[in-house]
Amino acid sequence: MNTIAPIRIALVDDQHLFRSGLTVIIDAQDDMTVVGQAADGREALDMIAATDPDVVLMDVQMSPMDGVEATRRLFHSGAPTPSRPRVIMLTTFELDPHAAQAIRYGAVGFLLKVSTPQFVCETIRTVHSGGSVLASQDLTAILDQAPPTPIPHAYAQLTERERKVFAATAEGMSNAEIAGRLFLSESTVKTHIGAILRKLELRDRVQMVVYAYEHRLRP
Repeated sequence: MNTIAPIRIALVDDQHLFRSGLTVIIDAQDDMTVVGQAADGREALDMIAATDPDVVLMDVQMSPMDGVEATRRLFHSGAPTPSRPRVIMLTTFELDPHAAQAIRYGAVGFLLKVSTPQFVCETIRTVHSGGSVLASQDLTAILDQAPPTPIPHAYAQLTERERKVFAATAEGMSNAEIAGRLFLSESTVKTHIGAILRKLELRDRVQMVVYAYEHRLRP
């Protein structure tokens, strides 16, 4: 008997049929359940506050409030939610600049709407466990379209070793790969990443990659 609580998922999309299809797929999984739905970003903020999901699948293009603005408000405007869920953007285009903006605001990646049901479910599991669903090369392709911004003073607070770990993370390397390159233990790498996130006030590895490419700190 499985006693582990299922992954709580919220769906935000203005197409009722699409939401219904995703609900059927997700609720058929033993380890996840849909706890709320919304048809636009404004409804989504209220729904997220009421249901406290672990993962949100958020459509990019909606009206009157789109998924990008909803993501911004969720992470930067003190939205009344008990916790901050992991947000995955739903988009039609592989290199969608709107999805890129949502990632800057705090989303952990994006899914194409033509993705297979199996890939959607595996993505949810990956994100819920703390992983990223956006390959480094994909992220660089969409972020390279934007002009660079000045390097923040906080970056100067990183130690030399932390900067090396930061650079390796920006390449999309795993903890094990970084440990091998820098001759460190994986636990030490994890400690450095935690320190980097605190010093730069970032949420996760995806935000580290975004930070590196926005400020042209890439390797």
